[in-house]
Amino acid sequence: MEFKDYYAVLGLERTVAQDEIKRAYRKLARKYHPDVSKEPDAEARFKEVAEAYEALKDVEKRAAYDDVGNRYKHGQEFNPPPEWNSGFEFSGGAEGDGHDFSRSDFFESLFGHQPAGARGSRGRGQRAGEDHHAKVRIDLQDAYRGGRRSISLRVPRIDANGRASIEERHLEVNIPKGIRDGQHLRLAGQGGPGQGEAPAGDLYLEIEFAPHPDFRLDGRDIYLDLPVTPWEAALGAGVTVQTPDGSVQLTVPPGSSPGRKLRLKGRGLPSVPPGDLYAVLSIRLPPADTEMAQDAYRRMAEAFGDFQPRPAVEV
Repeated sequence: MEFKDYYAVLGLERTVAQDEIKRAYRKLARKYHPDVSKEPDAEARFKEVAEAYEALKDVEKRAAYDDVGNRYKHGQEFNPPPEWNSGFEFSGGAEGDGHDFSRSDFFESLFGHQPAGARGSRGRGQRAGEDHHAKVRIDLQDAYRGGRRSISLRVPRIDANGRASIEERHLEVNIPKGIRDGQHLRLAGQGGPGQGEAPAGDLYLEIEFAPHPDFRLDGRDIYLDLPVTPWEAALGAGVTVQTPDGSVQLTVPPGSSPGRKLRLKGRGLPSVPPGDLYAVLSIRLPPADTEMAQDAYRRMAEAFGDFQPRPAVEV
């Protein structure tokens, strides 16, 4: 994933005043609007400009973007830093500027896929608090077991002069068993404060699973690679497999080949119905690093001398 320099997209310096961002966006939006532009790449450029404006028009989002953006250049390979999983908390939901456009993976890796947030109902002297949104990362095991977890959010705060600073906020959150990647948790009353006696807004947490070194997720199903020895694959064996919910015994059928999928029904993500777990076989060869091991391979070559692993080639 490439880093996007949103300031460069809008033709601005990073130190630009906030009101200059809107002016730059309007100028470029008129130039590249697909309904009027004669530029060959107008639609793509218009979406790029709209996304840059979406990230920078809001002082909170701009502060979050600047927090990591100073370390990257446009087009450079970008991976969200490890500490990013603590999440940034933003007011409201995803708001465009009257145009519907799909946001890039880069945008959503920073800000998440934000639901439309309630901006607060107005009354005499009262206004309900804004809904807030944050993207948080949890372990796959949390989805299997559920339970209470402490999370930290970084909240951009705006002072009286319009300057933004980053503060930390700590919450205790109940993670439901079987929660899915991309699902939103609603924490009632944890959003922005209301005015007068109006209620506070809600906080929506978008769930993202942290990458796991052993398990891959496909919907509700879990995949893992299971190395076996040549004799286990050929003769069959009972092996112990580690799953996100503990270890289980698995039977490798005789005559198994690399790539064979062994299914453990109902051992995927908890759900109704639950997902399955698939162990994908790979054959691990012992090293021929001793004379005894080399002799064993020579005896194997003699025993299977007629075996041809490759198709015949005409000479």
